[in-house]
Amino acid sequence: MIRQRLFALASVWLVACTATAPGPVPAAEPWRHGGMVSAANPYAVAAAAEILAAGGHAVDAAIAAHAVLGLVEPQSSGLGGGAFMLVYERASGEVRVYDGRETAPAGTTAELFLEDGAALGFVDAWQSGLSVGVPGTVALYAAAHQAHGRRPWAEVLQPAIALAEAGFVVSPRLHGLLKRVARVSQLDDHPESAAYFYPGGEALAVGARRKNPDYAETLRRVASEGVDAFYTGPLARAMAAAAQAPPRGGRLTAEDIGAYRVRVREPVCGDFLAYTLCSAPPPSSGLAQIAIAGLYERFTRGSTSDDEGERLRAFVDAQRLAYADRDHYVADPAFAAVPTAELIDPRYLDQRAGERFAPAAPATPGDPGRALRDAPLAEHFGRDSTHELAGTTHLSVIDVYGNGVALTASVEAPFGSARWVGGFLLNNQLTDFARDPRAEGPPPANVPAPGKRPRSSMSPTLVFDANRRL
Repeated sequence: MIRQRLFALASVWLVACTATAPGPVPAAEPWRHGGMVSAANPYAVAAAAEILAAGGHAVDAAIAAHAVLGLVEPQSSGLGGGAFMLVYERASGEVRVYDGRETAPAGTTAELFLEDGAALGFVDAWQSGLSVGVPGTVALYAAAHQAHGRRPWAEVLQPAIALAEAGFVVSPRLHGLLKRVARVSQLDDHPESAAYFYPGGEALAVGARRKNPDYAETLRRVASEGVDAFYTGPLARAMAAAAQAPPRGGRLTAEDIGAYRVRVREPVCGDFLAYTLCSAPPPSSGLAQIAIAGLYERFTRGSTSDDEGERLRAFVDAQRLAYADRDHYVADPAFAAVPTAELIDPRYLDQRAGERFAPAAPATPGDPGRALRDAPLAEHFGRDSTHELAGTTHLSVIDVYGNGVALTASVEAPFGSARWVGGFLLNNQLTDFARDPRAEGPPPANVPAPGKRPRSSMSPTLVFDANRRL
């Protein structure tokens, strides 16, 4: 039934109210289950399972899995990109969010993507050095491991190092993406990425074994020297040089890379029926998931209809309204006063549910300030002009102690900026900013600025039952 299929989507099971993290499980209740890993590639699952079998924490396993994903599916995420990680500690009941989102260089201005008085098109921005932000993934690994890890740092990176040295078997998915993306990307134009992905001028063949000794060396140095090996020294200078290279060289410097810091945040949590859901706060879009579910609940409340079309329309309308609000208001909270609580306030959603749009009409943002206290808020935020491309990868882990991780990571567009350094690709995440800041009135909340984190669609989420169990 459509009800069951929609419930299975993470977006649906959140509701329109805030809640605290679930709190500790009763001490008398032992964990009676084993570990679990879900990821997009069997190499990554095998790496995480190896770490769990050795007594590793879910964070250890997640790092092992993602380091492998950066090798075998570089189109989606990797060391040169960013990530959000939710970590649940069963003993304390704490949920912690690690924000490893990329940051804009110190030389960034609001006009980053303006050229000759006009905003660059997405493809031109995507394939430029202007799009490269400071990678946050490796710093996220280190911060989460320091707080939660049970296995040695070098050990959790070893499966990816070994696989990069021995070589992995190219999947049909990677081959197909290489064939398709060559039509629009510069992946086959940059000498370094072309040599790796298109040996002899042809996309890596299905079943071919691909070694990546540079990736192994990068991780080996990080494993032995710590994150300074990534964020300072020769590798940082090489990343900056790659970002500054034509076409449209960017503003990333080695100093920007060395200044990167992970942010540890509180989750955004909401209740639905007997469940508590916790997701990532701004600059992530977890609050949109809560709003979607709250609106869907209002659209279907009291309905006895089994019309699948009616429920699907309700779900789509809930998404459209919630994301219109998210696009208007959500940005890096260090730069914008994001009205998180107001956007998921039940009173606001009661009103917002009456603002459904015709299928062909564009959804526009609501105004929680006007709805809640007769003090208009929307006019203080400029009209958003961000264009986002689907991408990313996600993985989930539960360890043998009952701790859990939800990790979502990305390099933005397929294969990121196509700029290759140290065996990995640099991101093009700065295209997640509003590329045209020239709105009437105030600038968009998501306009580029020095050190700012672009808004992200990534919304890793954890689900807890009525007994506070993950």
